[in-house]
Amino acid sequence: MESLDLHVLRSARDWFAAGHTVTLVTVVETWGSAPRPPGALLAIRDDGVVAGSVSGGCVEDDLIARVRQGQRTAVPGLLTYGVTKDEAARFGLPCGGTLRLVQEPLLDIVWLDQLLARTGKHERVLRTLDLGTGNVTLSDVAEPADGELTFDGERLSTWFGPRWRLLIIGAGQLSRVLAQMAAALDYQVMVCDPREEYNLTWDVPGAQWLPGMPDDVVLDIEPDAHTAIVALTHDSKLDDMALLEALKSSAFYIGALGSRANTAKRRERLALFDLDAAQIARLHGPIGLHIGSRVPAEIAVSILAEIISVKNGVSLTQKKANA
Repeated sequence: MESLDLHVLRSARDWFAAGHTVTLVTVVETWGSAPRPPGALLAIRDDGVVAGSVSGGCVEDDLIARVRQGQRTAVPGLLTYGVTKDEAARFGLPCGGTLRLVQEPLLDIVWLDQLLARTGKHERVLRTLDLGTGNVTLSDVAEPADGELTFDGERLSTWFGPRWRLLIIGAGQLSRVLAQMAAALDYQVMVCDPREEYNLTWDVPGAQWLPGMPDDVVLDIEPDAHTAIVALTHDSKLDDMALLEALKSSAFYIGALGSRANTAKRRERLALFDLDAAQIARLHGPIGLHIGSRVPAEIAVSILAEIISVKNGVSLTQKKANA
């Protein structure tokens, strides 16, 4: 889940609580080169103020105009934009793209409070809207869903949470740049470094400092399939402690800084502990995609590029051989 979704939901809740009428709009289907994917959210206040996006342009303008003109739906309904070439051009949809939207009035905020509270605890929640009644139900999800949205014409089900997280072991110069870039990419960033000289000077806004030893911190955050962990201290004692626990977790990405020779030695050390070959093979090292990076900012880009590739299921074509 992206924090943009949380922003839309929080805005809708706060506007409703302040006495405004609020309309939620969800992209349910797209054809052609639609600019926003299914599940994209938009909230529109009764005065035309918006949060989120369903097209990135003219569709929002039309939806706002409808609200300002008093065309507010009392029950959920469907809207389609861009059926013809002329309409696609009018609404700024490239290549004849088409958007199918569900528009719903916000009737209460009880479910919003519950959903935001649960995603805040790093839970995954299924929201189902009954288009016939406007009722919303929330369900527990034991495992991540194959898709983010299902729609059968009568019920709209959307998955929410948890937010993508990045735990950085080490608080050096590279970690600073990486934390800033990851925050800009919408990750919840956490940093751990037990060395006092790094602790006292850490001042990166938006990056949560987690005190303690790296292995304890990894256990404390309970890494899941939405968590990435990178070890960047250059101190094998600290990095390996974190990796020993990380490689046994469900984290979707685990990487460590170091040359090929040092990475090979690290794998040998890890094999002396209670890790099997499959777990050790999960380690990305040398860390990052091969883009010729040399300075901290370039290395941070290569690390994030690799994390994003793994997150999106894209082949790591820019890796060096045997890396």
